[in-house]
This record gives sequence, C-alpha cells and structure tokens, in this order.
Amino acid sequence: MNGGDAAGRLVRPFTLTGGRTRPSRADFTLITMVTAVDPPPERAVRPQPEHARILKRCAEPITVAELAAHLDLPVSVVVIMLCDLLEAGRITVTRSSPVSRTPDLDLLQKVRDGLGRL
Repeated sequence: MNGGDAAGRLVRPFTLTGGRTRPSRADFTLITMVTAVDPPPERAVRPQPEHARILKRCAEPITVAELAAHLDLPVSVVVIMLCDLLEAGRITVTRSSPVSRTPDLDLLQKVRDGLGRL
C-alpha cells in the first residue's frame, strides 16, 4: 500500500479501521495463522478494498506478521481488520500451540558447549 490508495492519495491507517484503535477480539498474535474461507459464506457482504486485499493474501495460510508486512500496514491496523473478517466468517484462525515454559536442559547444555568451542 505504501501509505496511499490506488490513485496515489495518502490513506491514514485510522481511516481503514473506521477510527477504531483497539481490536474487538483477542484472537490474534503475531504468529497466528489466518486463512480466507473459500467459498465465502452465503450472504457475505462485499468486502471493502483493504479487506479484499487481506482476503487475497490469505488464500494460503499466512501469519499476522507476514500479512502486515506484505500489506505495508501496522500490525494493529491489520488485527482490527482481521477481527472484522473473522466476525463476518470470511477467515479462519489457527492459533499456535503454546510454547513449553520448561527449558530443555539437554539442548541448553549443547548450546553452551557449542558456544564454548567458538
């Protein structure tokens, strides 16, 4: 997007979210995988241009961070728009599995040994 619309006019991120600054849901992290629903739900309203750009990028699973980078938009703006699409049934979300809080001591020892050999 590079900060402009198709005609080259500057488009402020808050206009893309209708002035909203917070997502309506807490479903998204940087590594959440997002995929467009294909075919779209019956009676789905025609998406706004930026929502359509997101849906196009989400034809294949993509993380929120990658999506924001491809669209050249702040993650916070992308998350707000993803909330809209999720609530409209236009995308599915796959949350990553939780990371173990218990360190793998064997792996840490191998890393330490490897660093010691440098």
